[in-house]
Amino acid sequence: MKKGSIKALSVVSPAGQLIAAGRKTIEVRRWLPELSPDEDLLIVENPNYLMKDGDEEAGIAVAVVNIRSVRPFTSDDISAACASCFEEGWFAWEISQVRRLSPVKSVKAARKIYSIEWD
Repeated sequence: MKKGSIKALSVVSPAGQLIAAGRKTIEVRRWLPELSPDEDLLIVENPNYLMKDGDEEAGIAVAVVNIRSVRPFTSDDISAACASCFEEGWFAWEISQVRRLSPVKSVKAARKIYSIEWD
């Protein structure tokens, strides 16, 4: 990963740590990401759900991943998503190539996919 800008995705605690540990292999969202399978995505963990565009808070960068593919979320994905229930109409983002960050770094948490400066 080179110095410069990286795309980031905020997830509510403890989802970031579960992704970094390789236990959460599917992220579930209502929208489709604009990412290629070889594009790095920084996972930022934050304590609260960000409810509207423009919401931001402090988070921690915990891992860099790739999103191998995106498909409809199914009830078979509940365990891999570390989810408690299934709901129709969501998308399963299949996480691959997890690179845990150590130490973690304080960064901005925001909605959707956003860019931050990264070194």
